[in-house]
Amino acid sequence: MAIDVTARVTRSNGWWAISVPEIPGLFTQAKRLDQVERMVLDAASLLNKDVSHVEVVPVLDEDVQIMLRELGETRAKAEALQKESSDMTKRAIRLFQAEGLTLRDIASLIGLSPQRVSVIAREG
Repeated sequence: MAIDVTARVTRSNGWWAISVPEIPGLFTQAKRLDQVERMVLDAASLLNKDVSHVEVVPVLDEDVQIMLRELGETRAKAEALQKESSDMTKRAIRLFQAEGLTLRDIASLIGLSPQRVSVIAREG
């Protein structure tokens, strides 16, 4: 029966050292994070273990964990602001079109190219 496992990875001398608590004795390494799953599957097969899913869990310093969490939060805020800006741009274009402004005038007012305003106006 195949099992799900957790690959705990830690940086060590330019490599990712990998341990899998669910399979005692499974230790391996990978040069990059995207190689971890394959390395775990290969090592598990050598131990006659059938693995269905590998969850890769980097073990990082607290400062790095904090930075990554803040990065994720900042990206989420940026995405929300980008969506809000996009929605406001669409509303402004519709409003200005309803007032009879040309695409060139709208573009000048909102700081986009006339071509981009035309595309947004068509998307609607």
